[in-house]
Amino acid sequence: MTVAGIFAEFASALRPDAVPEAALHGARRCLVDWWGAAVAGAVEAPATVLVEALAPGGGPARLLPWGDGADMRTAALINATAAHAVEVDDIYSPGLYHPGVAVIGAALAVADAERASGADLLTAIIAGYEVSNRIARAVNPAHYRLWHTTATVGFFGAAVAAACVMRLDAGRTAHALTTAASFAAGLRHAFASDAMTKPLHAGRAAEGGVLAALGARHGLTGVPDMLEGARGFGVAMSEAVDWDAAVAGLGVEWTIERITAKPYPCCGHTFAAIDAMQAIIGGGVAPGEIERVAVGTYRAAVEICENTDPSTPYEAKFSLPYCVALAALNRPVDLAAFAREGLHDPELRAMMGRIEVALDARAEAAFPALRAARVTVTMRDGQVRSHRQPTRRGDPDLPLSDEEIGAKFHMLADPVIGAAAAAAIAGALWHIDALESAARIPVPGRAG
Repeated sequence: MTVAGIFAEFASALRPDAVPEAALHGARRCLVDWWGAAVAGAVEAPATVLVEALAPGGGPARLLPWGDGADMRTAALINATAAHAVEVDDIYSPGLYHPGVAVIGAALAVADAERASGADLLTAIIAGYEVSNRIARAVNPAHYRLWHTTATVGFFGAAVAAACVMRLDAGRTAHALTTAASFAAGLRHAFASDAMTKPLHAGRAAEGGVLAALGARHGLTGVPDMLEGARGFGVAMSEAVDWDAAVAGLGVEWTIERITAKPYPCCGHTFAAIDAMQAIIGGGVAPGEIERVAVGTYRAAVEICENTDPSTPYEAKFSLPYCVALAALNRPVDLAAFAREGLHDPELRAMMGRIEVALDARAEAAFPALRAARVTVTMRDGQVRSHRQPTRRGDPDLPLSDEEIGAKFHMLADPVIGAAAAAAIAGALWHIDALESAARIPVPGRAG
């Protein structure tokens, strides 16, 4: 059987009663986390740009945060773009991948349109995560050298999730998967500036997954071995992919139980260094005592987040010196920390000038299984304080609690839709299995 066929049989047969409670709970956490990210990003470009450009004008699926109607492809595109826009979306670390943005963006749009139950929505999310996380893990880290995994593998997760909500059989689900393989694209060079391309990658993956599933529903076929074939996805976009390992344990080991929830609204490659700096400051080091700071971390973090002079909020979110300086000054690393008006704060810039970033061999050896960093602070009196952070806060080995996930949701959603509306949504999401229709997840409406 082809790899797509194995994944399709698993996804098409999955039902809520076949999923262990730990995986179901993990999916609820992901849904709450995604919704907060989408609400916060929905009022920012490029989501607002897409709404203006596409003028959705009604349909059975809903755009966040106000519930305006759209067709399912447009809703998937815009909502998933929004969820990736402010850099707070979830991560599957072994795959160098943000699964939620595309998977949930696609699943929700189709569930709205199909009036699928909350339990079916949750099951589709789990299927999309399980298939796409395993593909992401299989093709990386080689894939990530050039490709944005969320932009590429996101198509597979979205296609599977959409197919599950539509209740496609295994054959049609396989066609959706293999069709999505030809859509998969998105260059990592999109990280190089604050252009709007990167969040759009997530939206296109969600939209493309819905398109692939819709096509398969009506008879559109894909090449069966598009994942493992001689000129297929694995060969074209990675090296020596072990597809047997990718499908091993499917339905027994649940990757959705091993998802990172971001504690900070910036690039995840900065987190271990932020955590390490916070530990040093929490140990009694005053910011004014700091002479210089050495940050050692893995290669991807150095390459992607080495910017020493960020001039936009986006660039600051991808700057290790900026993010570590916030922690060194004992400032919260929250949305306000990346507001444009604070980017050139003199005290912050002075601290950034004391920070050097370099490759740490031990952190590089642990990557991508772990995201580690070592921060060493030399103080004005010559004393040295050092802290190695072996994993990030929010990672499966150091997870956020449900209460922290909920607090993050309210931090993101309350300023946009108000505390009361946010509380109603959160209540529905934490008990999504009980809803007869996912379309009954409350949204505030423009009058709210």
